Amino acid sequence: MTRYVFITGGVVSSLGKGLASAALAAVLQARGYRVRMRKLDPYLNVDPGTMSPTQHGEVFVTDDGAETDLDLGHYERFTGVPASRADNITTGRIYQDIIAKERRGDYLGATIQVIPHVTNAIKDFVLEGNDAYDFVLVEIGGTVGDIEGLPFFEAIRQLGQELPRGTCCYVHLTLLPYIPSAGELKTKPTQHSVKELRSIGIQPDILLCRCDRDIPADERRKLALFCNVRETAVIEARDVASIYEVPLSYRKAGLDREVLGHFGLEHGQEPDLGRWQTIAERVRNPEGEVSIAIVGKYTGLKDAYKSLTEALTHGGISHRVKVNLEWIEAEVFEREDPAPFLEGLNGILVPGGFGQRGAEGKIRAARFAREKRIPYLGICFGMQMAVIEAARSLAGLPEANSTEFGDTAEPVVGLLTEWLRGNELERRAAAGDLGGTMRLGAYDAKLDPESKIAQIYGTADISERHRHRYEVNMAYRERLEAQGLRFSGVSPDGLLPETVEHVGHPFFIGVQFHPELKSRPFEPHPLFKGFVGAAIEQSRLV
Repeated sequence: MTRYVFITGGVVSSLGKGLASAALAAVLQARGYRVRMRKLDPYLNVDPGTMSPTQHGEVFVTDDGAETDLDLGHYERFTGVPASRADNITTGRIYQDIIAKERRGDYLGATIQVIPHVTNAIKDFVLEGNDAYDFVLVEIGGTVGDIEGLPFFEAIRQLGQELPRGTCCYVHLTLLPYIPSAGELKTKPTQHSVKELRSIGIQPDILLCRCDRDIPADERRKLALFCNVRETAVIEARDVASIYEVPLSYRKAGLDREVLGHFGLEHGQEPDLGRWQTIAERVRNPEGEVSIAIVGKYTGLKDAYKSLTEALTHGGISHRVKVNLEWIEAEVFEREDPAPFLEGLNGILVPGGFGQRGAEGKIRAARFAREKRIPYLGICFGMQMAVIEAARSLAGLPEANSTEFGDTAEPVVGLLTEWLRGNELERRAAAGDLGGTMRLGAYDAKLDPESKIAQIYGTADISERHRHRYEVNMAYRERLEAQGLRFSGVSPDGLLPETVEHVGHPFFIGVQFHPELKSRPFEPHPLFKGFVGAAIEQSRLV
């Protein structure tokens, strides 16, 4: 029998529902249960692909080419189960599907309404394809009280009545703020949040309370009394030093026992969290440290690079070192010399991005790394800027640029208009829609067996996730390779460049794909493991 756990949030946003959901899933997995995770997003965008990273954070891309919420990255990292298009849905996508059906006449003349048509679509999404799982954890985005979230709360309320008795559990993540002048944790915000939830018709079964200290017995009893839950169902979600300690923290607080007890399941054997303890210990007690610069254009919101920072952490874990990140806005290098910012650092990473802002700064960062022989990893846009830098500085093409920024005499990077997905040719027009029209999802690549990147992967055949609209122009390959920039990886048909590297450099690699999306704490991505390893070697030279 499949059981459903619905995770809602209250009081304030950014409490970490995605992380809480992923951590609970990890503990249930450690008990031997098969777990699936899904995310319901109330915003009207069809997907987050056209949202600004400074507003919404990164866009997480799945193997099947879906642009999804960044919480799906937490799900994958904590459970090791690849997410798919079927694990994330938005209000925009639901309405898009419903309106398309209405236009076709699928509703046979019915008046289309939020109830039942929208709520039925949400329920169908939640229930589809779950037969192979013991638990399905469903996170509802936003905060209780948000008007756009009401159809989702109504849908999960209905599911609580329609599914067999004892197969639904409602977990409410909330905040217990500490007021220093009063010297106590305050329960009133949580009481009001639960009151709002109950007014919708949902009675939470478990309160997961974010706090920075122990919940006193009196406050625990008060929450249980006024929120109508068992005292044992008031679970501390204490602040911890690392997100990889969260499964251990929840286990200690008894969240998994309370969930299993709600469903009438035996606690049975204790979960095996040994590997989580190993990861937490390595994060707490590193044997060294390295400093890596991230030269980006969305550094004002670190969540814009969430998978990237976690992948660097995973690389550090694999070498038992702490990775210190120096966040540098790329535009700074368009006004100032990069040297004072980058000297003394052990690695430079230039991540993906869109648009001309900061591009010249990223090019200067790539040049500094090449000339000073500092380990460099360029991802997507970061690879393109590294190729433009080589074309300008080494291949005698001072006008080299990307057509993304306008017309150029030397289009070293140009718009990708057609490519193969398997045996099918996909095409895009320059004036077409922006949403969902990039080269998205997993694609195979062939690496030069003699290249550094093939040595790092340990194979010449790889598959990685892509998200880009522009591509390095293969017409310049011969001139660039003559100057030492090897096109070390290409698409299986040989038409699209996938990786480049500077021959003779300790570590200078650019990749058109996003390797950070497939990194896990227990399986660090080879490129990040290699990059951090190169940074360690560089630190010994300083």
